[in-house]
Amino acid sequence: MSEKSIRKLLLVEDNPGDARLLREMFNDQGSENVELTHVKSIGDAEKHLLDHAVDIIVLDLGLPDAQGVSAVRRTHAAAPHIPLVVLTGLDDEVMAAQALQEGAQDYLIKGEIDARSLLRSLRYAVERKNAEEALFVEKERALVTLNSIGDAVICTDISGNITYLNLVAEKMTGWPLQEAAGRPMAEVFRILDATSRETIPNPMEMAVGENRTAHLPPNCVLLRRDGSEIPIEDSVSPIHDREGQVTGAVIVFSDVSAARAMTLQMAHSAQHDFLTGLPNRMLFNDRVSQAIILAPRHAKKVAVLFLDLDGFKHINDSLGHAIGDKLLQSIASRLVHCVRGTDTVSRQGGDEFVVLLSEVEHPEDAAITARRMLQTVAEPHSIDPHDLHVTVSIGLSVFPDDGQDAETLIKNADTAMYQAKENGRQSYQFFKPAMNVRAVERQSIEESLRRALEREEFALHYQPKVNLRTGEITGAEALIRWTHPTRGSVSPAQFIPVAEDCGLIVPIGNWVLREACKQARAWLDAGLSLGTMAVNISAMEFRHENFLESVFAILGETGLDPKSLELELTESVLMKRAESAAAVLQTLKARGVQVAVDDFGTGYSSLSYLRKFPIDALKIDQSFVREITIVPDDTSIVTAIISMARSLKLRVVAEGVEKLEELEFLQAHQCEEAQGYYFSRPVLPEQFAKLLKTGTPVAAVYVPS
Repeated sequence: MSEKSIRKLLLVEDNPGDARLLREMFNDQGSENVELTHVKSIGDAEKHLLDHAVDIIVLDLGLPDAQGVSAVRRTHAAAPHIPLVVLTGLDDEVMAAQALQEGAQDYLIKGEIDARSLLRSLRYAVERKNAEEALFVEKERALVTLNSIGDAVICTDISGNITYLNLVAEKMTGWPLQEAAGRPMAEVFRILDATSRETIPNPMEMAVGENRTAHLPPNCVLLRRDGSEIPIEDSVSPIHDREGQVTGAVIVFSDVSAARAMTLQMAHSAQHDFLTGLPNRMLFNDRVSQAIILAPRHAKKVAVLFLDLDGFKHINDSLGHAIGDKLLQSIASRLVHCVRGTDTVSRQGGDEFVVLLSEVEHPEDAAITARRMLQTVAEPHSIDPHDLHVTVSIGLSVFPDDGQDAETLIKNADTAMYQAKENGRQSYQFFKPAMNVRAVERQSIEESLRRALEREEFALHYQPKVNLRTGEITGAEALIRWTHPTRGSVSPAQFIPVAEDCGLIVPIGNWVLREACKQARAWLDAGLSLGTMAVNISAMEFRHENFLESVFAILGETGLDPKSLELELTESVLMKRAESAAAVLQTLKARGVQVAVDDFGTGYSSLSYLRKFPIDALKIDQSFVREITIVPDDTSIVTAIISMARSLKLRVVAEGVEKLEELEFLQAHQCEEAQGYYFSRPVLPEQFAKLLKTGTPVAAVYVPS
């Protein structure tokens, strides 16, 4: 910086001679361009500075209204950003040093000043002041930056004492900078291992001692001033001077609570079911494997229970997935309360749960738990405005008898669960090796069923219904038959339950309805009097959202009069959704389609509900017809059904009539229609057409006169 940088100088000097001497020195150095203003007191200087800008101030420390440091302070207060050079006597060097500490840039000793040194001193004073201002700006910028970042920053000197904390560090540690400054690092920044709870060595010492960047070990927590804890991650680096010598260290650290919580949440989500919070398949398999390893050491067994809900799909479809999800959560909670803390309840997906009983003495212990689960799941579940009822079927397998690994135990428990369903549901069943044969058989049937429709392996046989007063055929019941290419004839009792379980019953049922309607129309077109074509409708078909649309579409395709079609449904199908079932039946009735209740007497047998349904006929289950000859003294059910039907003005059809005595009993009690082997087995369409022409060979012989 040159002298030209100084344009305006304020001299505060009460001695006129000293003031004149300084002015002459300026003139001698050719500094006439410097505008020198002379005042004699601090008060005058303060007034001047209010209205005038100056480039530098030269201040005598012995003024009438201010002496020494006081003069410096007042001048600095009036012009904080203006360079200041003080004038002292020969004996005032101590005072001069104090002035420098108060913010003066330099001092001159009266009697030792020459023109050259004066200008040089003033020029250096301006340069130092400019440097100080630039340094201050940089420092402020650094402080603002450090206080704006999201990380905490702490600095120490070479001894490990605190020199700086930014705002984040103050907040995280609980120590304000004013209180922390000068304290040992370990007192302010206390860190522990979250697992062992041991104090972790000060990372600053490593950074300073080894002159390298260091890090805290993982899983550290900061123990705050109030005793609370925050999980942190950090980086520690040494601070160097111009010569490269270490003068301290800086640690940058951050609160990783959210990140660790997210990590834990992700780990939990990867191993748990999102809906119920239960362990998922992966975690469950791992726990079963661990239990298998530990069981022999404790001379215990391990039991696996595979649970499948009965009736859940109906609730889920009719009331919606939101209600279904809440029901699953309710069931999950109940199952957890049925087991010990060391056991595991897992949701495998859908409405399937698997339970691990990690240590059991005897298989019967697992049976006790299974019975408890059957009971608790069956109790009503209050979900929003509904009291929902659902049951469960349970299969059990036990290590080591039923498998040596998790996969085998779960598979065998699943197999046993299917056996429990076949045994009537809401029951439990232990695995037996023979079940695997049946399971393989069932799987084979399911795979073959999936191709049976496209390969045209199904056929319909027709069994006549006979009027017991006239002997005439009043209609036919369509019965599906399956001829497998290698198995040959497969019984409906074998494949219908499988079709229902795997959902194939809907497309198969549509095929049966279409084929039966086509055949009925063909016979009518041939001039044969059929009456009605009866087709069995399963629960899954009846509850399908497109059921009515499908029925009416098939009637339209085939051209069959709806009055010629009779749909047969069991009591249980109607009663499980009584209100919605009544609405569907009303729609069918309005179009002329007839409805019969099949296997009547084996279900609810509720007269009050029967009155609500627009039905045309009751079919007496063949098990009751058998009792006519097997237990002739106990025929009350048959007579009661006939009487009930007559009171409701419903037609009665007896199923499974095989003997003359059965026929005569039914005729005597005014049963209107019957079907069974006594009249004819189910036959192919060509044979049934002959029956329509000639009548059944035995019916006419035994018709009462």
